[in-house]
Amino acid sequence: MSTKNYLTKINNWDEAAARHILSRALFGFAQEDVDFALSISLDQFVDEQLLKDLEIPEPPGDWVNEIPNSADGQLNRDRFNEMSDWWLSLMTNQGYTIREKMVLFLHNHFVSEYEVVKIPQYMYIQNKLFREYSLGNFIDLTKNVTIDPAMLRYLNGVENTKNKPNENYARELLELFTIGIGNYTEDDIKEGARALTGWRLNGLEAVFVSNLFDGGIKNFLGEQGNFNHENIIDIIFSKDATSKFLCGKLYAEFVHYETNEEYVNQLAQVMRENNYELKPVLSSLFKSEFFHSEEIRGAKIKSPVDFLISSIRQFRIVNPDYPYLRKLSSQLQQVLFNPPDVRGWEGQRKWISTNTYPLRNIYSDSIITGKKYPSGNLSFLIKAIDYARSFESSEDAVQLIEDITKNLILFPLSEAKKEMLLEIMLDGAEVYDWSTYLDSADARLKNMLQALMRLPEYQLS
Repeated sequence: MSTKNYLTKINNWDEAAARHILSRALFGFAQEDVDFALSISLDQFVDEQLLKDLEIPEPPGDWVNEIPNSADGQLNRDRFNEMSDWWLSLMTNQGYTIREKMVLFLHNHFVSEYEVVKIPQYMYIQNKLFREYSLGNFIDLTKNVTIDPAMLRYLNGVENTKNKPNENYARELLELFTIGIGNYTEDDIKEGARALTGWRLNGLEAVFVSNLFDGGIKNFLGEQGNFNHENIIDIIFSKDATSKFLCGKLYAEFVHYETNEEYVNQLAQVMRENNYELKPVLSSLFKSEFFHSEEIRGAKIKSPVDFLISSIRQFRIVNPDYPYLRKLSSQLQQVLFNPPDVRGWEGQRKWISTNTYPLRNIYSDSIITGKKYPSGNLSFLIKAIDYARSFESSEDAVQLIEDITKNLILFPLSEAKKEMLLEIMLDGAEVYDWSTYLDSADARLKNMLQALMRLPEYQLS
């Protein structure tokens, strides 16, 4: 009996396919990005643009190299805010690479909370690590995360000694970071914790202290030996369940909230065949026919960060107020570098509530009106006329609504809602009387965009 190949490559590299990839791999896009993607082949766009290796960006400040001091709370808080604004800026100016989306994915996978770690230098080092391995080898990444200063501090690795093992990291390594519940025992956690002993922090570095390490024989996932942290990670990644668990996480992030086990299994095979290199996995995912199927497009609720940054990029806003975006992101329940707990942000429907949905509308209103929430004026806003004139259809009211909704909304919008938006833009005038050169055009366009960005469909990618 033949099994469907869910990774069959898509045949049609068209506008709908380009918009879908852009919406999932980037934080927002404009029509010119769609045009660029379609100017080259699907293979070229995915493999040479989205998955391109890049230099590590300049850090947020020279302070990242200073010896940390957890007692200086206000200074650390200021640096934490500076680092958050720095990351928002990198997301806004990401180009065509998937790196920033992957860094956020890894941050939400190998979770560390700033409120626990308290050292901005450690959180920067971890973010840099995610950047270095965002398209690299997941085994090597896991080995490095295991002895990462922020993680050692967050999950009590610095307290783990041969005489007093601490099981916190060993538990999360198995449960949340690699193989998943049902594929290990409590004894594996205990034995894994022994293999993870001996690490301490010295300034900005993790150091191994041999006399704190448990050098005895461990029994871990069916194997026996004097294992250290690298040994047990190699054992974990020798199990098929690990690739399935990790590909399930990638599927939930980039494809759909309802798992297709057969798709995940086939993607996991690609991961195993490529020794856990991420590039081949992501390449297969973004080119697959299943990824591009109608039920997948427009089915993912934007995270707060995605919602905020995508609006900046959609309208090509320059020099946004990053502290304002950071504040709004916090109110929308996503604070960069500070997920709610070790499980990370659950996402999807958790992003929308009776509190957060109105706040999303308040934000989208603010970048149209220029009025900051809760008071004051914004230093940036949407230039509605310029945006409308970026479309060839700018003087054709009906086609302009069609093009704008196609550009801003990934979920199919009903004809009734398009008609509603057209009526708002025309403001009682006839279709043939529309022009962006009318004195009232800017106000009418802003009213239309305000209504559009308040739609539930605008929350989807």
